[in-house]
Amino acid sequence: MAETDTALGYEQARDELIEVVRKLEAGGTSLEDSLALWERGEELAKVCRHWLEGARARLDSALAARDAAEDGGAGGERGRE
Repeated sequence: MAETDTALGYEQARDELIEVVRKLEAGGTSLEDSLALWERGEELAKVCRHWLEGARARLDSALAARDAAEDGGAGGERGRE
């Protein structure tokens, strides 16, 4: 990814990707312009995927921490029985 792409937020990258797809679907562009749009779309998709993977990792981490805390609390009570 280009440095400028990593600075894009998820919503910015998603919105630009939507616009790229719209232009490609509308047609009427030269082959060279279509290829440039396609390449930009691929880069934007990578940015979006990067953000989504990061969000998934944060959620997984938070859920694992919550589960560990719940298991720790339950385990302590089981030991007192």
